[in-house]
Amino acid sequence: MDILAENPKGNVTLSIYNDNHRELQDQFDSRRLADSLEGLIVREEISPADKAFIESREFFFLCTLADDEQPTVSFKGGHVTVIDEKTIAFPSYNGNGMFYSTGNMRSHEKVGLLFIDFEQPNRIRFHGSASVSDGDDLMAAYPEAELIVRITLSKMWVNCPRYIPKMQKLSDSPNLPRPGKETPVADWKRIEGMEALLPEQDQERVAEAGKITAEEYDAIVKGE
Repeated sequence: MDILAENPKGNVTLSIYNDNHRELQDQFDSRRLADSLEGLIVREEISPADKAFIESREFFFLCTLADDEQPTVSFKGGHVTVIDEKTIAFPSYNGNGMFYSTGNMRSHEKVGLLFIDFEQPNRIRFHGSASVSDGDDLMAAYPEAELIVRITLSKMWVNCPRYIPKMQKLSDSPNLPRPGKETPVADWKRIEGMEALLPEQDQERVAEAGKITAEEYDAIVKGE
């Protein structure tokens, strides 16, 4: 898919570069190239080609900012919905109970996302402002979602796929919620001694699934 084919011109009003970017560009004689790329690929609206690519991804990487100003990156499984030319949304599913990324987004709305295709190397960088809600209308569209995150686009651009290794998908994740299918409880929650720490609903599910030892969990992780 040639995303650039539908985006011959960018539409960004302010430069993405600061003095440090410029110093490095001048050091390596790349200012002309950087300026050209900014005008060509950096934009503030989601095109039809962008929408098709983003919604086709089964996972993405999400960067949020903690209170100590330390950026943190998380893998997020599940499909993203493109709401309009400026907005995307995705679900937050049952996890480890830390709510680290969603908590960060409630404190610091600025986020970065990376959508990447390893089979036909391609990627999009997506920057924006996030909001988190448990009352979003999209809750019904995502079975088992605990929260919905909406992100308003500030800037996005396509990155060169040159260094992306080409890899082949082997299977879907059996743990990703799907309509009409009960999602299995996380195996690590079934480890003996964990049940007292779990939320009540997870305790009930562990009781149904049965407990396992730490050794059995290690074997599951290793695929033995």
